[in-house]
Parts: sequence; C-alpha cells; structure tokens
Amino acid sequence: MSEPTFKQRTRYWFDNTMSKGTKALIGWLTVITLALTAMGALFLLFVGKGDGVGGTLWTSFIHILDAGTITGAEDGVGYGYMVIMFATTIGGLVILSSLVGVLTTGLDAKLEDLRKGRSLVVEKDHTVILGWSDQVFIVISELVEANASEKRACIAILADRDKVEMEDEIRAKIPDLKSTHIVCRTGDPADLDDIGIVNPGQAKSVILLTSAEDDPDAQLVRSLLAVTQGRGGLKCHVVGAVEDGRNLPAARLAGGRAAHVVDANDLMARLMVQTCRQSGLSVVYTDLLDFGGDEIYMVEEPGLFGRPLSQAMHSYRTSSFIGVLTKDGRCIINPPSSAALQPGDKLILIAADDSAIVLDGSRPVIDESAIVARAEAGSRPERTLILGWNAKTRMVLEQLDQYVAPGSITDVVSDHPDAAEAIRKIGPTMRVQGLNFKEDDPTDRRLLESLNPGSYDHIIALCADDVAPQMADSKTLVTLLHLRDMAQRAGQKFKVVSEMADDRNRSLAQVTQADDFIVSDKIISLLLTQTAENPHLSQVFGQLFSPEGSEIYLKPAEHYVRTGVPVNFYTVVESARRRGEAAMGYRVAAQAQQAPDYGVRLNPDKGTQFMLQPGDKIVVLAED
Repeated sequence: MSEPTFKQRTRYWFDNTMSKGTKALIGWLTVITLALTAMGALFLLFVGKGDGVGGTLWTSFIHILDAGTITGAEDGVGYGYMVIMFATTIGGLVILSSLVGVLTTGLDAKLEDLRKGRSLVVEKDHTVILGWSDQVFIVISELVEANASEKRACIAILADRDKVEMEDEIRAKIPDLKSTHIVCRTGDPADLDDIGIVNPGQAKSVILLTSAEDDPDAQLVRSLLAVTQGRGGLKCHVVGAVEDGRNLPAARLAGGRAAHVVDANDLMARLMVQTCRQSGLSVVYTDLLDFGGDEIYMVEEPGLFGRPLSQAMHSYRTSSFIGVLTKDGRCIINPPSSAALQPGDKLILIAADDSAIVLDGSRPVIDESAIVARAEAGSRPERTLILGWNAKTRMVLEQLDQYVAPGSITDVVSDHPDAAEAIRKIGPTMRVQGLNFKEDDPTDRRLLESLNPGSYDHIIALCADDVAPQMADSKTLVTLLHLRDMAQRAGQKFKVVSEMADDRNRSLAQVTQADDFIVSDKIISLLLTQTAENPHLSQVFGQLFSPEGSEIYLKPAEHYVRTGVPVNFYTVVESARRRGEAAMGYRVAAQAQQAPDYGVRLNPDKGTQFMLQPGDKIVVLAED
C-alpha cells in the first residue's frame, strides 16, 4: 500500500482535531475569525481605505461581529470599501451562526452527561449507598434523622437507574431532607470503575442494598469485591445483608474485615420467634433500630473506671445501661453488675441522643418497700400454630426448637408448593418439639375454625413468597380478620404475630388487633443503617437476636415491683439488677393497641414516678 499523500495526512489531522468536541470547534472558529479579520484589513489597506494597521484591523473585526455595522458606512468611501466590508460581514454571519450552533450542541451534550450522572462525587465523610430497592427510602429517611444535627451531610447513591428518575422518586417519598444533600449517580454497583464515581475512598460508610434480580446475593458478593478491592484501599466500613444464609461465608470472605454482612432471613426468623413468644418485642427493637426515638450509644466514662457496673446502672437518669464494649472490641451484653469497669472500656447505653447522656452525681432514690422478689414460673410445653410458608419458615422452626420446652408441638398450615417436602426434611431434625403439617389454604374460615386457634399459645401468620408482595399481604390480612372475628365471637384473645411484606399495609393491619406486625425489609434496612453509623452495633444486635446469652424479654411487672403504687424506674432497675437482669423500659398493657409505641416506654426518666398495673410488663435484658 502506498504512503498517504500530504492531502490525506492533512485531512486525517483535521478530522482528529474536529473529533475532540466543542473546544476544538470553538478553537477553529477563533482561527477563522482572526484570519478573516486580517484578510479584510489587508484588502482595505490595499485599496487605500485603511486608517493605520490597528484601526483597520478593528474596522474589519467589528464588521465580522456586528452585521448591522455595514449600514453605518460613511458617505464617499467608494465601492471598493463597501464590497470588502460586505464580504467581511457575510463571513462574520457564517462564523457567528456556526458558533451559536456549536455552543448549543456542546451545552446539550453537557446537560445530557449531567443527566446520565457520570461526574465524580467530590464529597468527604459522606454515606455511599450501592444499589436501589424499596429499602433505599427507609435508609435515607433514617440517615436524614441521624444527620439532623449536622450542618451539611451527604448521601451518594449509585444504581443502575436513570439519575433524574431516582431524584424524582426520592423527592416524592421524602420531601424534607433537612440538612442532608442527596447525590444520585448512574452506574453498575458491582463495577469497579462505576463505584469510583461516588468516591467510596473518602466516605464514612458504604451500604449495600439487596437488588431485585433473580440472584441478589451474587450481586452483593460482586459489589463487596468491587468496593473493598478498589483503588487506594477502603478506610470506611461496609454493611450489607444476604437473603440466603448459605451465601453468608462467601459474602464475608469477599468483604473482608471492613464488611459487616448479616443473614436477613435468619435475623427475621429469630425476631419472629422471640416476638411471637413476647408481644411488644418488635416495638422495642424498632425503637432501638430507628433514629426517631432512643438509640444505642457507646461512651467512655473515666469517672466510673474501677467501680462496679451496678453503679453505672444508677448513674444516668435519662440513659439505660445495657452492656460494655471492652477495650479489645468485644461487646458484653448484660454483664455481671459486680464486675468493674476497666480503663479503656466503654459503656453501652440507651439514650434519646448523645447529648442526653449525662452522668448524674446525685444518689438514686430506691423504694425498698416496693421491690418484689418473685420467682419465674417453670417452663411448660407450648403449642404454636404457623399459618403460611416462605423461605424463613424453616429457620423459624429451628429457632422455636431452641426456645420451647420439651413436649411442645408446632402445627404448620399452608398451601405453598414447597411446604410439604420441606416439613418432611425438617421434622427429624427437631430436638424438643413435634411438627405437624396440613396442606390447606390458611385464609379458609372453615379450616381456621377446625384448628381451634384459641387452644394455641402462639400463632404466627407468615407472608407467602410465591405471590406478589401486595397479594401476599392481602391474604395475610384475610387470615388475621378471620382470627379476630373468631376471637370476638368466642370471647377469647389469640396471641398472633404477623409478617407484612410492605410497611404501608401495617396501618391497615391494625384493625385486626394482632399483637405484633413484623416488616422484614424495614427491620433489615434499619439494622443496616444503624450498623453503618456504628459498626460495633452489629455485635450488640447479633447477641440480642441469639438464643444464647442475654436477650430482651417483657416480663410481668408484678415480679419486680408492687403494682398499684407509685414507683420510680430507679427502683425497677434495682429490682432487675438483683435478679441478674438489666431493666430498660416497661409496657402498659392498657395501651398495647395504641400506635405508635403500643404502650412501650423505653428508657424512661428514672426519677419520675409512675404506677404499674397487673398485666403490665418490664422490658429487661435477661438470660431466660
């Protein structure tokens, strides 16, 4: 093949220059303008109409920029002058028209780039959210509350969605962002280069949301690998949740030490079992997990170093002691009150805000005459009815087997296609409880009546996962309404805990008067947000949800203090301490159906007197 000609080389160079975009085009227009100005001035000097070099250049230049200048020529300038200026003005019109077109095209391209959301997020100490689902609105709402005291906080979101659509949805769902600034970017949350757009290297935390694709855990593992192995290393912590517990080891391996990954289904199964046995427990957990009420804080208190933890229990009037974070990073929930607080240890407290944690030097007022020492009744076999089936049911049964007494029975009723085979496999693994299964529709009134629900200690209504979430909630509501009507007709009270797929249906479900409603996505979203703000909380909630060690219980108030007489919470805390427990609140039975707190008073002012009645509960941390 022959060598390229000079013309071909020149054309190639020109094409490459023009392909560089708006800047190159403006550069060429500038060169043409200067050349045309010089040519016009040269011709004027040639015909003898110039006014010096500078004046002639200026005359030529203003004819190029302003087409109206041609009408302002002086009399007697001659046809040569007019022809030259006419040609110069026509050239100027072409140049200005081209400039307007180039600028318009360049501006449109820039706006399109901005709309695509591909520019770098230049923020520091911001929160990064990777992925998009219904959980994002809960996470953003909680982060807005958490950042309310900051002058300017930022949340950067990277998802495979249109930037403008994400911003519009956020504005529609969360109209008041307070002091928080939201930045949306479009990209693959599992792509290393795309993740770099939201600047995770300078973020304070990264939250990975479960995607809506067929295998969300695979997407989570890819995102963990991408964000933790990114350029420059990652200094912040990463939080996420897997849906299938079998993928948890792989996710934790992918995330490394910087990641805090939880098993969403296992966590919800644990909460569901604890809640079905204790009405009101989900309200306590929701209060601890959201940023709207009381939260868990960790504070260092040098004034209590070397002193027994029993003193820490009574040293805060508006905060409740629940544990210790040791200097080596271990969380101990409900430690022995006789143990001493060591230098470097931090107290784990429940408080409305970190500003409310104030060491109270006054002596607590404890009414010894109001303290009651009543032993707990021995455990007995329990009967549990599970209506419905989903991916968490197996874990619910396994967790129940760790809580109930020997001889307990659990009956499962569902028309889910996977239920019968799963029960056949699970049955032989149960250690203390027996399993019975009936394949039928739990929304059938005649079936529910034949089960005699009043004979069960606990009833769990699960949300099906083989239909759409709204349909699943509708079926659950039908079951709950039947149970409510049956209870009213029989003059009984069924202890029912229900799972909701969508938090918006929770208010509808209140009319069924079930004891508790658990919304899985909401609880997991709240947990991830709390862990993103304080990674040590993953240990705290991990212990609280575990059947080993201390957990949260709602126990009869009459086992702690005399009912019907005024007491303060200092007295309740002291009564619980003597039983090896840590009191953190109480529940008024008469307000159990009243939203939003359903009678739960978490972390009350210890100095304020109140009166407990039979049927009220004390919220405590205890081993059983």
